[in-house]
Amino acid sequence: MEQAGAGSSSNHARWVLAAAALGSSIVFLDTTVVNVALPAVGRELPSTLVAGLEGQALVYTAYLLSLSALLILAGAVSDYFGRRRTFAVGLVGFGITSALCGLAPTMESLIVFRALQGAAGALLVPGALALLTAAFDEEGRGRAIGIWAGASSATILLGPLVGGLVVDLASWRLAFLINVPLVAIALYATLRHVQESRDTGASGRFDWLGALVVALAVGGLSFGAIRGQEHDWHDQLAFVALGTGALASLAFPILMARSENPLVPLELFRSRNFAVINISTLLIYGALYVSSLFISQFLQGAIGYSASGAGLAVVPGTVLLVLTSSRFGALADRRGPRLFMVAGPALMGLGMLWLARFPGTSAPWHLAPGDVSTYVPSTGYLVDMLPGQLIYGIGLAAMVAPLTAALMASVPRQRAGLGSAINNAVSRVGPQLAGALIFVAITASFYAGLAARVPGLDTTDPALRRAVAPWTVPAADLPPEVANAAREASTEAFHVAMLVAAGLLLAGAAVNAVGIRSPRPGPERAEQAA
Repeated sequence: MEQAGAGSSSNHARWVLAAAALGSSIVFLDTTVVNVALPAVGRELPSTLVAGLEGQALVYTAYLLSLSALLILAGAVSDYFGRRRTFAVGLVGFGITSALCGLAPTMESLIVFRALQGAAGALLVPGALALLTAAFDEEGRGRAIGIWAGASSATILLGPLVGGLVVDLASWRLAFLINVPLVAIALYATLRHVQESRDTGASGRFDWLGALVVALAVGGLSFGAIRGQEHDWHDQLAFVALGTGALASLAFPILMARSENPLVPLELFRSRNFAVINISTLLIYGALYVSSLFISQFLQGAIGYSASGAGLAVVPGTVLLVLTSSRFGALADRRGPRLFMVAGPALMGLGMLWLARFPGTSAPWHLAPGDVSTYVPSTGYLVDMLPGQLIYGIGLAAMVAPLTAALMASVPRQRAGLGSAINNAVSRVGPQLAGALIFVAITASFYAGLAARVPGLDTTDPALRRAVAPWTVPAADLPPEVANAAREASTEAFHVAMLVAAGLLLAGAAVNAVGIRSPRPGPERAEQAA
């Protein structure tokens, strides 16, 4: 395999790290920052086919669906045709589609551009780790992955804050246009400093049939979970998509076993660490999805924070992540990843358990717009939210870089792009499926709590469900007793969400404790997996 040949101290390697961090960060940022801007998008963009909430949901779904469905294909393409070339194509595509999204004249055009943006993003996520694996030697790789992981994870957690500030201070269009200069910097670093690397052992024709089947599997499961949750599982299309995804998932390993040049060689899963890491990723990232989404919704809908205020609430944990990720990556290089992959999720689970005791607030539902951004709940942010965020943040920092480094060490170096892509696909599909099921439980808890507090209230009435839902500000014309009961029921539903997230995190820690084996020190651990 061609290698960059640069040590961890070289100027070229630092530019590779910058390119990888920027390339993946903009993809992750657009997964979260745009969600906060969706209400403004719905108000400003004209639409003839998909108006209102349906259009906003499709803006989110189109991006996530194309990104998730094409990840494994993109990883295989990166290894087969060249990682530098694929990464550069992804950057150009992401820059162009970001500009198109920022200038979109209608809701329909924005949905199309978002789907194309997600496809371009799929070329960047697995390619980033593959570039780092090729550019850094074993001594510096853990620290480099730690820096990359800190930057990437921080963009996910800071997305709501960035989105809130963009909407509050400027325009939702800036959420897309800000990508263009970042893409330009990453493209310069890629073309000037990244050397080409690929799987030189790949021979034969590319497995396009396998690519189609895996896209149907991942895309079908993702779309079905998202669609079902958005329509409260009353939409038949969601079940058709889930069925298609499930059938394709069952057919895929059979197809790979019979193919002469499989897209995903099944021997990858003979690596104990690779298989275990993907199982724990399914659990841990399911919890990450639940916590990041529901904390933001709860703070805005039930407590009264603005979009930017809810983003600021999670900044302390994000700061810890950014400051300590590279350090944990270096420690995992010396001591092995297992300890950190167990302690990290366990600490994150303890942080969620702390948040599960959040008592809510006695403040009114409707606050003056000028008061929202500075509103502090009567129970005290410093007591009820901050400690949980700090425990969660240090656990996340301890887990992300060691898990990523162990993942890349568990696959042959020539399969770095594919190994990263598989794990990224798991980290997206799993949370969507888990989130959809958890949302059903949370919704049931909310309406059961509402019915218990307001005897005689018909919580199955569609009109009532449109007026009040978990973690949303109730309609202004609701009776005060219903609004107050909704606030209390929202707090109970939040407790359920945090307890479920804690359970998933502790299960992920247990899986890592039983299954992960720390590689022995020696030459190039990534090669040992072969």
